[in-house]
Amino acid sequence: MNSIARRLAQIQARITQTEQRYGRAPGSVRLLAASKTRPVADLRSLYRLGQRAFAENYLQDALPKIRALEEEDIEWHFIGPLQSNKTRAVAEHFHWLHTLERLKIARRLNDQRPAHLPPLNVCIQVNVSADPAKSGVTPEETAALAREIAALPRLRLRGLMTLPRRTTDFEAQRRPFRQLHALYRDLRAQGFEADTLSMGMTGDLEAAIAEGSTLVRIGTGLFGPRQAAQ
Repeated sequence: MNSIARRLAQIQARITQTEQRYGRAPGSVRLLAASKTRPVADLRSLYRLGQRAFAENYLQDALPKIRALEEEDIEWHFIGPLQSNKTRAVAEHFHWLHTLERLKIARRLNDQRPAHLPPLNVCIQVNVSADPAKSGVTPEETAALAREIAALPRLRLRGLMTLPRRTTDFEAQRRPFRQLHALYRDLRAQGFEADTLSMGMTGDLEAAIAEGSTLVRIGTGLFGPRQAAQ
């Protein structure tokens, strides 16, 4: 078993064990391979092992990979910060965006999403930790932005995403995820058809799953230590 296959098996085992431990339904948590800075060969290796969802942070890194793997049935997620001048590429080449935090960006994506493609799946990024170093709307702003997004026909609001402060304390890891899950329940109670909580990475996936994550974004756990962006 090569290193990527071994890491994939380990991550899948962690997800399955955590689902069982916290009473989650088997298979209720999806694995998203966070493949920023990774070579196409590594993505191909994971694809051959059955992984279909991949996430990228940098357009200049992502677009050549999308072209190289265009014959494969890959679901592409954009999980990096998105500036106004980059929206067209995301609208045209990705299936998901996890980092939506501004109505201006939402409107541009809606206008630029090609008519022959299904609506772009989007998650609102929420800064639940009020961390000045992190992007995202405040919890109080979330519902208003959700209403604006829901009115855009070429976008489909799928749920919420957060990127909290890093900590190794398990209970401290759980708190922001618990807050995001509460916001998610509020949105659903208001009639939004949200089904996705994008939260949890290699170091805190257990805490995220314990608090209701439906999708974990795993990079280091699958590929090994990060390489510097080129």
